[in-house]
Amino acid sequence: MEATTEQVIEQTKKWILDVVVGCNFCPFAAKVVKQQAIHYQVEPATAATTCMESFLKEAMRLDEDDSIETSFIIFPNAFQKFEDYLDIVSVAEKILQQNGYEGIYQVASFHPLYQFAGSDDNDAANYTNRSAYPMLHLLREESIDKALENYKNPEDIPDRNVHFAREKGLVYMQLLRDACMA
Repeated sequence: MEATTEQVIEQTKKWILDVVVGCNFCPFAAKVVKQQAIHYQVEPATAATTCMESFLKEAMRLDEDDSIETSFIIFPNAFQKFEDYLDIVSVAEKILQQNGYEGIYQVASFHPLYQFAGSDDNDAANYTNRSAYPMLHLLREESIDKALENYKNPEDIPDRNVHFAREKGLVYMQLLRDACMA
């Protein structure tokens, strides 16, 4: 049974709250969640062109609406294979560049089968980026810069996240993420 748009958004919100904020994978996320400054856009299409048009529209939405701090473009039906998803991440970055958004917006990538280069599929660390659905996270670079000004050693965040996930273990991380789909 296919999830409705509302279900996809609710599952994504739960993943952000329980995994991203709950595990403190992004120390800046809790504030944005509390401010309700996140936009969720579900793109049900499977065609890459349509999905990338939706991605560009989200950049334009951020241009027009300062109350939105960040946007998640969620693809519940597309890019199921991680390799295909990586290709679309590259396309999204090129779209930002070609449309004058370099230095304005940044893309973060999350996928249910996310796997860091050189890691084993069963490495719990992959769950720092394993989401409920394939998605692109569009962030304002200015906001990232501001957040980093007051954060000591931001370069340590990825290593800390990997350590946390491995400490918790594969089963814990799988259950935590999978519980978001209920």
